[in-house]
Amino acid sequence: MSRATTAPNRAREYETIYILKPDIDAESAEKVGSRLAEVVGREAGQLTKVETWGRRKLAYAIAKHKRGVYVYLKYLGTGRVVSEIERNLRLFDGVLKYQTVLVRSDVEVAGVAISADDVKFERLELPPLEEDKDESRERQLGLVESERREKPEGIPADLEESELEAIGEMGGDEDEES
Repeated sequence: MSRATTAPNRAREYETIYILKPDIDAESAEKVGSRLAEVVGREAGQLTKVETWGRRKLAYAIAKHKRGVYVYLKYLGTGRVVSEIERNLRLFDGVLKYQTVLVRSDVEVAGVAISADDVKFERLELPPLEEDKDESRERQLGLVESERREKPEGIPADLEESELEAIGEMGGDEDEES
């Protein structure tokens, strides 16, 4: 029995996006990037594009983090490259999540143009992480009144809250009387 293998000039194209912790330092992010570039080279793969998307808000909290640093990789290789990249991503504590997607299954390696600038991991320079003043979901949707009610038109601005409440009680709704 012979095992079917693809010719060395044919490969699959993959995309991997991984999310780093929002407070990661530049050295740790660079260590992850250089390790992944080394893995792709060692497994006879080829990086075609690397992008750092920066710190972004997550759709849901992951390990109590509401933000993460997104990094995008595009590369050519076989399934062994993917499994080795994912294994290495699992080993790093700074990685929150990752996902790999097969883009195309039969790519001619010689036909892919690669720029040296496209495959360089940029040094991660992020502003300091500030605490977000997250409002409750109800307040964001406008379902909860704000603490300070606006005064209706025609009412003097110097009236106190208790006087406003008294005016509101006196007026009542005409719909209830009928």
